[in-house]
Amino acid sequence: MLDVVHVIGASGRSGAALCRALTTRGTRVVPIIRNGARYAAAFPDASVGSGFEAPRIADLTGPVSALISVLADATVIVCTAHARNIPALVAAAPKAARLICLGSTRKFTRWPDAHGNGVLKGERALFASGRDSVILHPTMIYGAQGEDNVQRLAALLSRLPVVPLPAGGRALVQPIHQDDVTASLLAAIDRQWVGPHAVVIAGPVAVAYRDFVALVARAAGIPSRFVLALPGSVLMAAAVATAWLPKCPSVGPDEIRRLLEDKNFDIWPMIDQLSVVPRSLETGLGQLFLGR
Repeated sequence: MLDVVHVIGASGRSGAALCRALTTRGTRVVPIIRNGARYAAAFPDASVGSGFEAPRIADLTGPVSALISVLADATVIVCTAHARNIPALVAAAPKAARLICLGSTRKFTRWPDAHGNGVLKGERALFASGRDSVILHPTMIYGAQGEDNVQRLAALLSRLPVVPLPAGGRALVQPIHQDDVTASLLAAIDRQWVGPHAVVIAGPVAVAYRDFVALVARAAGIPSRFVLALPGSVLMAAAVATAWLPKCPSVGPDEIRRLLEDKNFDIWPMIDQLSVVPRSLETGLGQLFLGR
């Protein structure tokens, strides 16, 4: 087990969860952050004695020379910041350091956007570097402290008498629990990668989005809602109005469009290379809403 790991994006959701897991198992963390106030809010009790080194401030979009200084003593670096920042990481990290990066399955979308294109850019840079490294591509992550995927959906369900879904919500989704993302990152840290690799991490099985909605409602104690099938174009136009509805979580047209494509993945590489078997959606939602 490693003595110390540098974590870029330590105050983000996945970064914070990873830092807590690392310190729990006795690994010291060097937090690399951009916002000191956000870090203090995420770790109010963090101290050198609790397994955290003093945080280091770095802007991945700033001069590479500053990042080189921050990472000079790193042997293993985990980047939980957006994958668009990987080119800067590759340029700044010590040549012998292993790199573990977090990407996204948004790279597979049929409708490219800045998020997905940034992931593709980062992955290309990692592979072009030839470094001992891996980029993990999670599907929708739920169960993190402060996450706004499942929680926002539950808030919507509590306010809607029916659930309007494009094409009736038949497209597939395969969400992964934050704890399984953390377990995958820990396994990636412990593995001696040779050259660059990419691994998709996801829940155990894909489900239709309408079934996902029903499972969220059940776990949150919300009565089941009738699913109203509508054309995607109608819902994308209506989504704009959610920004003006009081106490209603907003939904963007791009989010509606992404509900029209299947997001299902083979998790055998995840199990084979990381030895992580993800929990079922029912179990993960029960942990999120019922604490069981």
